[in-house]
Formats: sequence, structure tokens, C-alpha cells
Amino acid sequence: MSAVTPRIVVAPELLEPERAVSVVEIPGLEPWRRGKVRSVYEAGPGRFVIVASDRLSAYDSILPTPIPGKGVILSLISAFWMRTLKSAAPHHLVSDDPAEFPPPFDRHAGLLRGRAQLVRRAERVDIECVVRGYLTGSGWKEYRERGTVCGIRLPAGLADGARLEPAVFTPATKADAGHDENISFERMCALVGREPAGALRARSLAAYEEARERAWERGLVLADTKFEFGRVGGELTLIDEALSPDSSRYWDRDEYEAGRLLSFDKQFVRDWLDRSGWDHEPPAPALPPEVVRRTQERYLEAVRRLSGGPR
Repeated sequence: MSAVTPRIVVAPELLEPERAVSVVEIPGLEPWRRGKVRSVYEAGPGRFVIVASDRLSAYDSILPTPIPGKGVILSLISAFWMRTLKSAAPHHLVSDDPAEFPPPFDRHAGLLRGRAQLVRRAERVDIECVVRGYLTGSGWKEYRERGTVCGIRLPAGLADGARLEPAVFTPATKADAGHDENISFERMCALVGREPAGALRARSLAAYEEARERAWERGLVLADTKFEFGRVGGELTLIDEALSPDSSRYWDRDEYEAGRLLSFDKQFVRDWLDRSGWDHEPPAPALPPEVVRRTQERYLEAVRRLSGGPR
């Protein structure tokens, strides 16, 4: 790991409520693909530009209320991890400075600043590479019922939030719509081949363990995360996003050691949605201003700690 920690700098003006962006529109261009949160644009041979909005999705629904600056925060954190982790290499990130993007994207640097990445085009492997280092969420629910997580037998007597040592790899199918489906490693081997499956598992676990140690040093517990990979020139390459608060669970370390779970990710929003009485079927309810503000604060605290010095 480099001795010099890259700083994550979020421009304050991008956090103002009036700057919240639900859909990023680049004048004169149509996206190659538009997802729940991000849009992908072709940017010449072998390149894409990925642009993150401030939308937030939960329970497979896009919430009608954006979180100001969220797209910027997630893009910067993802770039930070790709540049910082030895185990992240190779990755698809080329640059997150719009001034270095090819035309016509470089002419929209003000619009794209902080929320866009120029990446290498990859042939996606349709597997969600999930790593769980702590027992929580859907894994905790399954464990209480059957003593397993995604079919993997765990020791008896574990509590919600228990550290898993070693971390467990629980792949899932990659669904563009609807729910991803948890699958066994053997099923993953049948889908992508045994050797690629082994390589994906090893890369995922190595990246998670390296990030878990770094997060712990900075007052955060990295509970779990998911990675995506693709092939660039035949080589397995980390793509999409890396260890963002949207694709990972982060907890406060001090609170965790005191037996409590304080999230610095979108679990805070999920918890509010659960209390609201929403049945998890579209359309999702609007978020109150206080929930928007506190969600933004938690994402920013994760940024501050990750790029700060050791505790």
C-alpha cells in the first residue's frame, strides 16, 4: 500500500440541496445505458464515461428524493479505493478528471466534475462477487433460521454483527432488473468456469481483507461489500464501483466495539423506509429533509475517515 494516502475532496457547492441531480443530461449525447443511479456513455474505442447521479435506490426501487452530492461522494470513494488497494489492480479506471476526457466530454467538465469516470470498456462477468466479513442483514436473517449464510454453515451462537473469520464469499447472479439471486460456488463454477470462479473469489477476498484492515484503522468497520469484474484484453479486471457506501456496509468502529451498529451507508435510509410502513413495492415514498440531511452527513463522515490519518 502506498505510504501517501490520496485525499478525497468533495467540493462544498456540490452538496447544496439546489445542486442535487436526479438525472445527468450531457447536451447532445444519448447514454449507451442508463441504470438506476448511473448513466454510461460511449467515449471512443474501448472507453466509456460513467456518470453518477444523486439518486438512491433501495429494495430495487429508485427513491424520488435525491441525496445532494451523493453521486460525487460515491464516485470519489470508488476511485480512491481503486487507486489505493494493491489487490484492486487491474481495474478499469482511466481518469476521473473530466479535463482529461476525450471530446465532447471535456467540454462539459463543470457538469461532470467529481461525478464522472473515464473507464476501459470490459466484457462483464455476470456475477456479483459478494464478500461478508460480518454477520448482518439478509445473512443474519438466514443464519437465525438455518444456521447458514447463502448455504454456508457457520458456527452456532453468533450474534448480529459478529465478525466472520475468515470472511465468506457468497456469489450472486447479476440481474439488470429485479433481485439478484444468491448461488453456491459450485453453481458459479458451472456458469463461468472453475478457474475463473476461483480467480474471482480470490481477488474479491483479497480486496475485501485489505480494505477491511484499512477501514478499521480509520474508525470504520467494513461489514460487507460486492465487487464486479469484467475482462479487458482477456484479463479479469475490477469494474463498476469499489467499496462505496452504496455497494458496502460501513459501521462506526467505536459504536461496534460498544455493541451497537451505527451505519455510514444507505442502511440508514433502508431503516427509515422499514419504519415508514412502505411495503417495498414501487413507487417508493419521498424522503423527509431530515433523512436526506443525515444520510448525506453519514456518507461525508465515511469520506472524511477513509482519507484521513490513522486513529
